[in-house]
Amino acid sequence: MAGGSRSSQHEHDPRPILGWRERIDIPGWGVRGVRAKIDTGARTSAIHVDGIEAIADDRVRFEVVVRERPRRVVSVEAEVVRWSSVRPSSGRAQQRPVVRARLHIGAVEREAEVSLVSRKGMLCRMLVGRRALKGLLVDPAARYLLTRPSSRAGPAPDPAAGGKGGAA
Repeated sequence: MAGGSRSSQHEHDPRPILGWRERIDIPGWGVRGVRAKIDTGARTSAIHVDGIEAIADDRVRFEVVVRERPRRVVSVEAEVVRWSSVRPSSGRAQQRPVVRARLHIGAVEREAEVSLVSRKGMLCRMLVGRRALKGLLVDPAARYLLTRPSSRAGPAPDPAAGGKGGAA
């Protein structure tokens, strides 16, 4: 339902409307087309990663898992802006590193804090929380209003190799 219609209630509201599921690009990390749940119940955004490794100067190295089958990962290094204590449904508190990333949801760009976590087995590789949604509307009955439903999730093409995308 890409490019869906606005309800009469929001006809004259200029704010973009997202569906409850969208595709996310993170050009600065070389990641594109990650399936994300737009989650107004979550404060902070989160992304599925493996192999988190602390490195010098409050930085971490990790692999963003953009697809399980076939497995596609993108190696990223980022500065940790804070550590978050999260109590997931399992009940055990976890300490998670939080980094900053510039998210692209269609034409919408947002700087967001993103928690690094294993979301193995989850349908969506990413959650976009309400801090990243300021100034946007969410239609919980619609999907993919700003992005295409099927996108080849994976690394962004290398602009040096003549492709589109890459770091922005």
